[in-house]
Amino acid sequence: MAPRTLHHRPSRLAAVAVAASVLATLSVGPSAGAASTTGAAATTSTVPAAGAASTTSVQTTSPANGIFSAGSVWRQDISKAPLDPNSAAMAANLKAQVDKYYGGIAAFNVYKHNTSVYTVPAAQKRTTVKWNNCQKKTYTPSQLYTPSRGAHFVDVPLPDEALPAVASDGQLTIYSPSSDQMWEFWKAEKRADGWYACWGGRIDNVSKSHGFFSDGMGASASGLAVAAGSIRINEAQRGYIDHALSLAIPSPANWTNFSWPAQRSDGSDKAASAIPEGTRLRLDPSVDVDKLKLTPVAKMVAKSAQKYGFIVTDKSGAVSVQAESGAGAESATGADPWRALLGGTPSYLVFKNFPWDKMQVLPKDYGKTSSPTVAATSPGVCPS
Repeated sequence: MAPRTLHHRPSRLAAVAVAASVLATLSVGPSAGAASTTGAAATTSTVPAAGAASTTSVQTTSPANGIFSAGSVWRQDISKAPLDPNSAAMAANLKAQVDKYYGGIAAFNVYKHNTSVYTVPAAQKRTTVKWNNCQKKTYTPSQLYTPSRGAHFVDVPLPDEALPAVASDGQLTIYSPSSDQMWEFWKAEKRADGWYACWGGRIDNVSKSHGFFSDGMGASASGLAVAAGSIRINEAQRGYIDHALSLAIPSPANWTNFSWPAQRSDGSDKAASAIPEGTRLRLDPSVDVDKLKLTPVAKMVAKSAQKYGFIVTDKSGAVSVQAESGAGAESATGADPWRALLGGTPSYLVFKNFPWDKMQVLPKDYGKTSSPTVAATSPGVCPS
C-alpha cells in the first residue's frame, strides 16, 4: 500500500513550566461512561454545550480516569516485558536524536502542537464537518462521508465553542461517553459556515479500543490516538500518570516499517537501528528515579515510562512528549491550568537530566492482537 502520510505535521517546542502548586478549577465528577476505577475526580472547567439543554455541560479536559480501559495497549504494564534483540542500538539511536536538537533536552509540547480534549454530553448538538482539502487531493476520500467507509466527518457532536490546540496542527479531540465514541481532527477550524478539518477520524466502541484509528484515519501519522498518550491536566494535578505516553521523534524508520499498535508511518530512516513508529520503549526499571535531578513533570513521566512506557506515534521536529491542551479551560475560566500548575521552568528545561541513555526497546509488534479493539471485531485495513 502507499504510505498514508495524509497529515504529516512536524511538532515543535512549546513553552511549559514546572511547579508543585495546583490550580483550583471548576470540579465535576468522572464523565458518564468513564472507567469506574478509583482515583481523583475529574478536575475540569465547563462551558455551555452548543444546542444542548442548559443543565448539560461540555468538559474542557479529559475525564479523570481517561478514555481507554485498563485492557488497552496504553494501560499495559510492560516493566517485565522482553527486549528487542536490537534494543541497545535502537536506544542509542533515540539518544542521538535527543542530543541533536535543542541542547540535548527533549521538548514538552504543552501550549502548542498538542490536542484540545472536549468531553460532551449525550444532548450535544451534532454536525457534519466540512473537508478542508489542505493537501490538494484530486478526489474526496470516501471515508469522510460514505457510510460504508465510516462517514467519519458526519454526525459529530462538536461544540460551537470548542477551541482546537494552538498552532498550525489545530488538533481537536471530542469524546462522547454516552455513545462510546471519540473523534480526532487535524487542522480543525471553525468558520462562519461551520467546522472544517483537513483530516481526522472516529473510533467506535472506544472504551474497548486499543486507541488507534482504522482505514487510514486519525490525526497522527501512525494512526494512534493523540489524546491516548498525552499527559492529562488532572494527572499533573494528582501527581502520577497511569498510561503509556506518546513519543514523537525526528527520524522514524522508513514508512514500510512500522510496529503495532501503529497502523502506518511517515518515517524515512532505513538504518538498521531505525525506530519504527509504534515501537514501545521503557525506561530501565532498575533506575532509581527519585535520586535523579528531575523536574516534577519529568519525574512523573520517568516513573510512568518504567511501568507503561512510551509509544512512538509520530514524526516531529525534535524528540518530544505531549500534554493535553489547556486552551479550552482557559477559554472557560480565563486561565490555562498549565500556567499555574507548571509555572517557573520553561518548556525547554522540563526534561533536563532525563535519563534517555537508560531507555530499552521492546520487540516489534509487542502485545499485538488481531483486532483494533479489546473485544473482538474486524480489524481495519489501510485504504488503497
